[in-house]
Amino acid sequence: LINLALARGLVGRAHSGLMPIRGHSGLQAGGELGCAPGVLPGGGFEPENVDRLERLWGFPLPREKGWNAVEALEAADRGELDLLWAAGGNFLETLPEPDTVRRAVARVPFRVHQDIVLTSQMLVEPAEEVLLLPATTRYEMPGGGTETSTERRIWFSPEIRGPLIAEARPEWQVLLEVVSRARPERAAALRSPGTAALRGEIAKAQPLYAGIEKLARKGDVVQWGGRLLGERTFATPDGKAKFQPVVPPERNLPEGSFFVSTRRGKQFNSMVHKNRDPLNGARREDVLMSSADAVRLGLREGDVIELQRGDVRFRGRVKLAAIRPGNLQVHWPEGNVLVPRRSADPESGTPDYNAVVGVSRAPGV
Repeated sequence: LINLALARGLVGRAHSGLMPIRGHSGLQAGGELGCAPGVLPGGGFEPENVDRLERLWGFPLPREKGWNAVEALEAADRGELDLLWAAGGNFLETLPEPDTVRRAVARVPFRVHQDIVLTSQMLVEPAEEVLLLPATTRYEMPGGGTETSTERRIWFSPEIRGPLIAEARPEWQVLLEVVSRARPERAAALRSPGTAALRGEIAKAQPLYAGIEKLARKGDVVQWGGRLLGERTFATPDGKAKFQPVVPPERNLPEGSFFVSTRRGKQFNSMVHKNRDPLNGARREDVLMSSADAVRLGLREGDVIELQRGDVRFRGRVKLAAIRPGNLQVHWPEGNVLVPRRSADPESGTPDYNAVVGVSRAPGV
């Protein structure tokens, strides 16, 4: 897609360009502010960036990347993780092979779950102890917060006043308070009077976010990089973009097998709001299949079938759909049982939420 946009001269030109769609406004800022194992504010773990942040904050930082979610759970399964702190999210419903994830989570001696809702992950019996920390929502944040949109706009999100859960704390406050107690020698550097001061800190730590410190009222917004990001110049020695050769991997489908992909329905992340998708009428247990494949297998809409990957089974019902023959779709997270957990992107660590499966009528039906 990037090569195509560059070839057509779409980058850096008004009313065109590249826009990676993100599903959650926190993800965009999370990566840019260092809330990921392979990045820090303003860049990665390059020596010059680490040195810059150490001078800003006054204490040493790690010099190597941390584990991503898949790597952390694999370490937990090997008994190498002493503490798991999950701020939001639910590994049981977002990672492949949920039974393996449950076993790994249960092996961690001490787990901390910080969230705005109760999740199934919190209820897994611990090896020793579990601590639940209720957090306020972004809309209850004293002093307001911010959200980052796909087109690089940072919007001020004002506090919506109302009754609060007595024990709930803003997530940033919980993190700073715990770290201050664990490392009292750094407590002075880890205190903040509120979100306005944090926005000032962000402006210093993340150069892209310059201007965020001025956001204070509803409607305040800043767009980092300006309206046309880069003005047709790029961060290369000669200022020109570089094309990258792309060779898609071979996909050899074994005889009688299908590619299965995971899809979303009426849900927000793993929180399912309705059992039926209003866009296509599919139920959560439906397996989307082409009419050609259904005829070839002697199946009709509503028939109960099983998808198999090794010893793993997923039972669902045929839902005829406009889908290319040889391919199936199942809902996520229900279909995560079919996804092999060791199949992940080598750079980002993101699991490949696809698999190769066999199809048969469900026994006894």
